[in-house]
Amino acid sequence: MSLDQVDYRILAQLQENSAITNVELAKRVHLSPSPCLNRVKALESSGVIQKYVALAEPKALGIGLNVFISISLKEQSKATLAEFERRIADHDEVMECYLMTGDSDYLIRVAITDMATLEKFILEQLSPIPGVEKIRSSFALKQVRYKTALPLKPPVFTS
Repeated sequence: MSLDQVDYRILAQLQENSAITNVELAKRVHLSPSPCLNRVKALESSGVIQKYVALAEPKALGIGLNVFISISLKEQSKATLAEFERRIADHDEVMECYLMTGDSDYLIRVAITDMATLEKFILEQLSPIPGVEKIRSSFALKQVRYKTALPLKPPVFTS
């Protein structure tokens, strides 16, 4: 799907507040409601918009630690990587998981209640995964910036 400037304005508004009504969204992007809704539906059906979510406040849910954990694997075989990724996907506390370049390290971000729960997670969930060689943790002391909206760079149109 090729996006134009109106699509980018729609995406910017929805990334800011996905609960906005179609009528209000249409006003903000300078369309009438029906064409605006058609564009949103097209963005959804093409996969540009994947889903809508509610962002919860971690502290209100008792989640006090944001921990970045680097995990080194003994080998980089497809089977070892696939098994690690399958096993890590089973844990709700794992918010993100990335395979890093240069070696067989993964970086995960874990949202967890406290140190005791983190220790249990590392010892009982991460360590037993086949192929795990080394686990290193770093704690976020303070969240300086957090955003969920992707940077949107609309194309430049010339006349």
